[in-house]
Amino acid sequence: MNGSAVFETRFPNLTLRSRGKVRDIYDLGDSLLIVATDRISAFDVVMPTPIPDKGKILTQVSAFWFDFFKDLVPNHLIETDATRFPDVCRPYEKDLAGRSMWVRKAEPLPVECIVRGYLVGSGWKDYQKTGAVCGIRLPEGLQLAQQLPEPIFTPSTKAEKGAHDENISFDQMARLIGKDLAEKVRDLTLAIYQKGAAHARERGIILADTKLEFGLLDGQLILIDEVLTPDSSRFWPADRYQVGSNPESFDKQYLRDYLVASGWKDGRPAPELPDEVVANTRARYLEALERLTGKGLEG
Repeated sequence: MNGSAVFETRFPNLTLRSRGKVRDIYDLGDSLLIVATDRISAFDVVMPTPIPDKGKILTQVSAFWFDFFKDLVPNHLIETDATRFPDVCRPYEKDLAGRSMWVRKAEPLPVECIVRGYLVGSGWKDYQKTGAVCGIRLPEGLQLAQQLPEPIFTPSTKAEKGAHDENISFDQMARLIGKDLAEKVRDLTLAIYQKGAAHARERGIILADTKLEFGLLDGQLILIDEVLTPDSSRFWPADRYQVGSNPESFDKQYLRDYLVASGWKDGRPAPELPDEVVANTRARYLEALERLTGKGLEG
């Protein structure tokens, strides 16, 4: 697994629970080990070329935000220092360093919690067709990348592997998890976005939208998975933001734009990424880390 980029983790003494687009999750009994690889996906497709250090960047960004929001909502994080992981992880300490989180087991809610503060991406396409985003009516005459009058909560289902998430209404979410819990999740998602967006803006970054996940641990609602990373959020440099055009970004949008310009279509094998695209993508992720946390890459 050693090398400049990590595509897949292999730890023979650990039980692999699941392998997602980016993260490999190992079952440690009453806890989990989440290992962020350097894989990158776009349009729900994993690219064959990894982005060096991406997993470390994601882990460091999430750890920062888990601590930042700890007074707002508890979370599943136990430890990110691999030297403090359970003994069964000890043989892999070097490979786990910097890119792993030891976390509590929780029962994930069957929804993804999305908040949008700006009109962009699929929301912009939806608005152009219907005047609404995920069924939420918006004022007429809004432009691409314009800030919304107030952030909106647009949940989705968690798709099975290989499928796409589906947007659902708040009422549908309430039927899935119960009205009281749905209201608590919605309010927390909006509060996290607003607090995170304010911090990001102080660092010269606009947080356009983000996706969060929650779980239940002994009946308590907690924040899980990743938090406000370049994989789960749209980050724009505030000094280059302009309403009416697609802003530059510190996230996967650069890769998406490259793929569209290359002529690649979803459904065809994903292309190997040129060195320049890999380097530019890594640089964007790294700048997001440095600006948001005030620290460089560790580990």
